[in-house]
Amino acid sequence: MSIVETVRVALASILANLLRSSLTMLGIIIGVAAVITMVALGTGAQRAVDAQIAQLGTRVLSVMAGQSFRRGVASANRVSLTVDDYEALVRDAPLLTEVVPELSGGRQIKFGNKNLFHDVVGTTPNFPGVHAVDVRAGTMFTAGDLATRRRVVVLGSEIPQNLEMAPESLIGRTVAINRVPFEIIGVFEEVGERFGPEPDDRLFIPLTTAELRVFGQDRLRGLSAQVVDGVSLEMGMVDIERVLRREHKIRPGEDNDFMILNRRQFMEMAQASTEIFAYLLASIAGVSLLVGGIGIMNIMLVSVTERTREIGVRKALGATRFNILMQFVVEALTIGVLGGVLGIALGGGAAWALTELVNWNVFISVDAILLAVLFSVGVGLFFGIWPARRAAQLDPIEALRHD
Repeated sequence: MSIVETVRVALASILANLLRSSLTMLGIIIGVAAVITMVALGTGAQRAVDAQIAQLGTRVLSVMAGQSFRRGVASANRVSLTVDDYEALVRDAPLLTEVVPELSGGRQIKFGNKNLFHDVVGTTPNFPGVHAVDVRAGTMFTAGDLATRRRVVVLGSEIPQNLEMAPESLIGRTVAINRVPFEIIGVFEEVGERFGPEPDDRLFIPLTTAELRVFGQDRLRGLSAQVVDGVSLEMGMVDIERVLRREHKIRPGEDNDFMILNRRQFMEMAQASTEIFAYLLASIAGVSLLVGGIGIMNIMLVSVTERTREIGVRKALGATRFNILMQFVVEALTIGVLGGVLGIALGGGAAWALTELVNWNVFISVDAILLAVLFSVGVGLFFGIWPARRAAQLDPIEALRHD
């Protein structure tokens, strides 16, 4: 019997028991769909983390106020970073290309008859460049605005939404921050959630204006520092530490009263956790494929028992062991492949639904599809060989006697 004839007989047998074959495929369909969906979720999460790392840049360090220590004992008073610290880093840290301060706090915002409450941030004109934020409408304030303490403001992307106005229409209008009028000169593009500064729901004004006209003090929430290209982040940390320890008059041997954070390390840790989570989800989904394979084996064993007499007749008419083996192997493979194809379609639909309905980050890669197809073929082949060998080894005389 030719291979083509063997395949035809195997397909005819599947169609003759279509309901049973469909139920047998169900385990493979669910398993492959689960693998595709879980891998898509994991890959989408990894790509989102990669995008955040790209947004943060590879050369940026964060400096935060820490705890004061005296003789190894924590003091009750928290130390603050100040504008003087910022100026010292700009002046005396040669390994830093940019330093961005943040003097911030919640303030009442009034625009027309609308009253809001948002964080107001006093910073410098280099904030967008260091933090990878684009201006959607208008412009960022300038060094001249900083020097003259102008009352100008750049809005985060959520502020126009809260004011129910288009960003472009706000340029040139006036908004009151704690009853002090500010001219709106720009609106930032939407950034979304990320590790690091989230400008979407904040208002940005010149540092000098914030210090003297809004907050009345010089204590910073934090600093961001960009390290010179070609210099390691560790050397940048040492440069920052040298300057701030001098400014804070910390003696040798005493602990720092500030913290220097490499945000990229945190994101890479999050990326590693996401990868582990993706592999875990895919492994759990793979159990469904194993169960589906066991289902194929069970049904094929039942099929061998039911068709024992048929096998005996075919052997008596000249069918070889190889012909019988191939018939049952092809049946198992067909069930596995069809289940895999349907599972890929179901998994793709589930991933699309998660994107559209829940707004999750998902990405279906070609590698995941190929892996699912190979796995379903492998499951069909692996769990189909034993029943096929059992059928091929039947004695024709004993098979013909079977009722």
